[in-house]
Amino acid sequence: MTDSQLQSLHLEGSPRRQDYRVARDRLRDACGDLTLAGHVEDLPFGHPALAADAATLAGCPATHFAYFLVEGVTEHPLSVGINTVGRLSSNTVPIPDEHVSRRHCAIVIHQDGRVELHDVASKNGTLLNGHRIPAPTPLKAGDVITLCTRRVTVVARPTSDPLEGVV
Repeated sequence: MTDSQLQSLHLEGSPRRQDYRVARDRLRDACGDLTLAGHVEDLPFGHPALAADAATLAGCPATHFAYFLVEGVTEHPLSVGINTVGRLSSNTVPIPDEHVSRRHCAIVIHQDGRVELHDVASKNGTLLNGHRIPAPTPLKAGDVITLCTRRVTVVARPTSDPLEGVV
């Protein structure tokens, strides 16, 4: 499955385009089909993942929390799958700041409840709790992500609706 938010058209002619493509491919490889689908109903009929035990999928921790990125009073909802963060308005979380890369980083929420932060070959890097991330890094509620001068906080709220926060 492809994500139109991860195209490299925004880097046309840039020497960073190949770095971005490598980072994008690593990001996609880190996601299983269920995570990329976001919801098992989105998988094509006959897909091997559909043979998984439905009870196991229904009990996934990711379906018990709604995830958000919070910047000041603004909350950006996240969903299972790839959530892009950057200054382009087409990102899941748009950060309108000229110092933030167009596609700065991505947050992956896996069906099994794991949450990871991936830098997507941003020009200035991505910091988690004040430290530059060299590779995909696990996230937890309360973590602070710094994109140049902008800071966002990861929030996870319990939900009684098992589909809230799930695409």
